[in-house]
Amino acid sequence: MDKTLIRSAHIVNEGKIFKGDVYVEDKRIKAVVREGEDIPLNQDEYKIIQAEGLYLLPGVIDDHVHFRDPGLTDKADIHSETRAAAAGGVTSFMDMPNTIPNALTQKLLEEKYNLASGKSLINYSFYMGASNDNLDEILKTDPEKVCGIKVFMGLSTGNMQVGDDAALENIFSGAPTLVAVHCEDEKTIKANSAKIADHFGDDAPTRVHPLIRTEEACYLSSSKAVKLAKKYNTRLHILHLSTAREMELFDNTLPLKDKRITAEVCVHHLWFSDEDYDEKGNFIKWNPAIKTAEDREGLFRAVLNGKIDVVATDHAPHTLEEKLKPYFKAPSGGPAVQHALVAMLEFYHQERISLEQIVEKMCHNPATVFGIRDRGFIREGYFADLVLVDLQTEWTVDKKNIFYKCGWSPMEGVSFGSTVKKTFVNGHLVYDDGHFDESQKGERLMFNRY
Repeated sequence: MDKTLIRSAHIVNEGKIFKGDVYVEDKRIKAVVREGEDIPLNQDEYKIIQAEGLYLLPGVIDDHVHFRDPGLTDKADIHSETRAAAAGGVTSFMDMPNTIPNALTQKLLEEKYNLASGKSLINYSFYMGASNDNLDEILKTDPEKVCGIKVFMGLSTGNMQVGDDAALENIFSGAPTLVAVHCEDEKTIKANSAKIADHFGDDAPTRVHPLIRTEEACYLSSSKAVKLAKKYNTRLHILHLSTAREMELFDNTLPLKDKRITAEVCVHHLWFSDEDYDEKGNFIKWNPAIKTAEDREGLFRAVLNGKIDVVATDHAPHTLEEKLKPYFKAPSGGPAVQHALVAMLEFYHQERISLEQIVEKMCHNPATVFGIRDRGFIREGYFADLVLVDLQTEWTVDKKNIFYKCGWSPMEGVSFGSTVKKTFVNGHLVYDDGHFDESQKGERLMFNRY
């Protein structure tokens, strides 16, 4: 039985920071002990990790990734991206269904779980995909074993748009578990795209991206999703929100556990604005588009005031060759799991958000939103998914320290003031200051639905 004692850490958990020790035994947290408290455990039985001066957080739960496996493994795969995730303090992920083949049947979905069981260094779940004609398969989804149903209400990478209103009504009314949606209005996007193409031809600069995938395109779709969810009392989670206007759709007066409609923002929408397109080009071409500085600030305010519940990544890598193509030919998406936590910690250094709020949005709330069983908190009896961070060591992102299979990051050249030192998954030290122990794999996430 593995026994580890993380000693003298600054523990950040459930709105508090205190110095203490965490005892880990057989994958789970045996005890959380504040400094000065006595505990009837023999420390000599434990491997001791000295954490003086470091901060111990619950492992990040990323509810929104595209690890490209199966079928698109030239861009990324479960093994490569979970290494990068572990290096970034991410201990659990939920992956989207637009792989090849699309995960539109229960058989194909289970094949992804089987794939992850042999490749993933961190814990995993996979969304069941929705299409215009697979309702029978959606209704078979087991709420205790699958994170949710993914509905593309607008096209992104792949071809999984649910554009039929009757199909949407059936999904929202019958879904046996949480419905997660990508909200952009395809009709608006196509009309805008045609105008831009007429004006620029093949030479459109990336800065036109938010002129195509506009605020209006987002709002039309997200307001439609909210309307459907209210009509059918659907458990709705809207992904990667990108506009300040959309924040009027969400409530911050209810406790999170009582919300039927929840909201996610991704780190790139908090970090970049349309002012960065000229420098970063296609490297920050995501769907929905990164928009104005005013939108960015509106989203950040919503993180702080509780209208946005979860901060995630939409980690969606493509090869460097693909990203260097002209705007209209370059795919949308980029890698993010290795740098999301340290980016949010940079906002802490700027005194824009507290450590407790970062942990709430990246660890506690994803666990609550999805009902993840025994994860997301530093509690006795919970799985020991933990990350130790050093808030005093600066480093700069460059190709030599990027773990993504694609080999690039939109954060290249950025200096961060915090470093992920160690990441534990189910009590196993998978990442240790630049080194990996791949002798154990992550586990399938399980869910308690409410």
